[in-house]
Amino acid sequence: MSTEPTAPPRPQGAYVPAVYDDGVVYTAGLTPRRDGVLTVQGVVGTSVSLDQARSAAGLAASNAIAAARSVLPDGGARLRCLRMTVYIACASDFHDLSRVADGASGAISDTLGPDSLPARSAIGVQSLPSGAPVEVELVARALP
Repeated sequence: MSTEPTAPPRPQGAYVPAVYDDGVVYTAGLTPRRDGVLTVQGVVGTSVSLDQARSAAGLAASNAIAAARSVLPDGGARLRCLRMTVYIACASDFHDLSRVADGASGAISDTLGPDSLPARSAIGVQSLPSGAPVEVELVARALP
């Protein structure tokens, strides 16, 4: 897996990457962008392979972690991920959604430790912003 982003991706519209409220961080849906550019575009199961999608999900989750960290009042606070939703733009006959989402779970485990794995949903959709194959959103709690 590639190096985790240290800064959240720049918003692609009228929103903020993350919001901190009373100890909980909510992220926007983050896509697999590096330096503002999607690393892969397309539909999983047609133009994007399972392996490409898993890698993209890992980068999107890393971007979500970076977004969450960017709004913490104490930069040293640890995060405990509570909930993750992984949206996957996929062909109608693609059913390995959980295997794609495992790429996002892997990034969380690698970055925050296996005890930070959240409850998770993997949802197939027709399309995502800018042609991204995956989008990840997180809810996390800041720990002292």
